[in-house]
Amino acid sequence: MSLESIVDKVKSYPTEYVCVTGGEPLAQPAVFELMTRLCDLGLRVSTETSGAMDIGPVDARVSRVMDLKAPGSAESHRNLYSNIEHLDDGDQVKFVLADRQDYDWARLKIDEYRLSDRVAEVLMSPVHGELTPRDLAEWILEDGLSVRMQLQMHKYLWGEEPGH
Repeated sequence: MSLESIVDKVKSYPTEYVCVTGGEPLAQPAVFELMTRLCDLGLRVSTETSGAMDIGPVDARVSRVMDLKAPGSAESHRNLYSNIEHLDDGDQVKFVLADRQDYDWARLKIDEYRLSDRVAEVLMSPVHGELTPRDLAEWILEDGLSVRMQLQMHKYLWGEEPGH
């Protein structure tokens, strides 16, 4: 699908907000131009990224939701920590946590990078089927963390069904 056809498709919907996501959106060659064009249309635009690719070229008008992959994901070696310097108070950092070790690691990263002072929100989600939402909620409350807990809603709606 061409960039022009994507922009035309978006314009055909009565929406004020677009989230550019799916796989790793920053790996797509035209994504930066796409996000800029969507912003130029007056849309509120966000992107959800794994945090493994440079977010520096993302248009400043785009809100970034960036993952920091915890050790339990087996992807933490891909975290591009230099991205943190590009984050500001319009952005979010998301941790998806598999266990207490991941939670403790996330707490250390929140402190180390002063994430609660840097971004609009720090998000924490339990890995569906591995960490119970109740356990995560209790840890957050016990520690008085300034984070927003969320669930991986797509897992509740579609489970492991591909394409969602």
